[in-house]
Amino acid sequence: MRSIGLDIHRDFIEVAIAEDGEIRSGPRVVMDPESLELFAASLAADDQVVMEVSGNAWEVARIIRAHVARVVVVSPSDTGIRQARAKTDRLDARTLARLLASGELDSVWVPDDETRAMRRRLQRRSRIVGIRTKAKNEIHAALIRRLIPKPGFSDLFGKAGREWLETLELPAEEQESIDSALRQLDFADSEIAGIEKVVAKEALQSPEILRLMTVPGVNVITAATFMAAVGDIRRFPNKRKLVAYLGLDPRVRQSGSSEARGGPISKQGSSSGRHALVEASWSAVKSPGPIKAFYERTKARRGAQVAIVASARKLACLFWVLLTRGEDYAYGQPSLTRKKLRRLELLAGAPKERSTEGAVWGTNHAMRKAERALAEQAQAAYEQTVADWKRTQRQRQAAKEKVDASQTSGHAQI
Repeated sequence: MRSIGLDIHRDFIEVAIAEDGEIRSGPRVVMDPESLELFAASLAADDQVVMEVSGNAWEVARIIRAHVARVVVVSPSDTGIRQARAKTDRLDARTLARLLASGELDSVWVPDDETRAMRRRLQRRSRIVGIRTKAKNEIHAALIRRLIPKPGFSDLFGKAGREWLETLELPAEEQESIDSALRQLDFADSEIAGIEKVVAKEALQSPEILRLMTVPGVNVITAATFMAAVGDIRRFPNKRKLVAYLGLDPRVRQSGSSEARGGPISKQGSSSGRHALVEASWSAVKSPGPIKAFYERTKARRGAQVAIVASARKLACLFWVLLTRGEDYAYGQPSLTRKKLRRLELLAGAPKERSTEGAVWGTNHAMRKAERALAEQAQAAYEQTVADWKRTQRQRQAAKEKVDASQTSGHAQI
């Protein structure tokens, strides 16, 4: 069995082959589908191929996978190539082949086509949201430069806000900046709406996304981003593995006889999944329930920023439990979940039911108030449980200190 290392670039691939303890360089392959198919056909069925993660690595792996025994896609941080004293394309390929032959490489998880498509859509949405934010900031900056105070309404970019912007008398260059930013906003809003419609349609067919949405504060974008980052939850045998994959695990420093100290989170993993959980946590801690109680307890000791990251980690553990057990959130609020589902259906293009809409939502609002009261009771019960546990711990510690103080040095204890 041969071990073949591929150093991938935009226009070509550098090839190295490890066989019988020797490594040799192979012919350079042009980066186009026809040349890749010819190269793949020249490989043996028992060969194994390795390449680093890159923008075009997945397509190369897809073409080659059908012709070899194994395709390994590795993270560049796991190969040590970046820290090498001598670094060329040929040396990189030979290093990959050598590491694969020695069994020192672990393949990253390869997402399926549906997961990869969802990732691309959400990444595109994130970029467009960034463009929209910059356009809004440009309008705010123009108003600040002209010393124009804030309007009396909250949404500057809604109907009333745009009518107010049209009444302003500004210099030509400032008016041009605002008009340009508004056109960018309109374009970004239409693009985001198109992406969210596709995401909503796919979310309605995903039991996992719908299950995660039973957690208050978690919307379809958060749930879809988490599932796109994680994929199959069965890849993670326990919650600790998932937390580490998302980079929410704390760094640990220990040397010699000193105690281990925890530091900030590692941030080594899926940044999109981590950011989605942190954003969802800011919403989740506003709804009554155990998550809010946990946030308030941690905030009192460590501050808001540490508490929100800890809440994001707890949310990741909660997601793991829900998905592995196949259960909805026990403290979920059915009326809120029903409202989320209805909005999701409308976003996906479902027709509006105008005849009964008012009565249905009026009843749903009353149920929502009742369920919120139940959630507040659950939060109070959680806080009382924690308080009782702390009091028991203090009592045990006090009893232990009393026993230690009653013992006299040099006398036998009966």
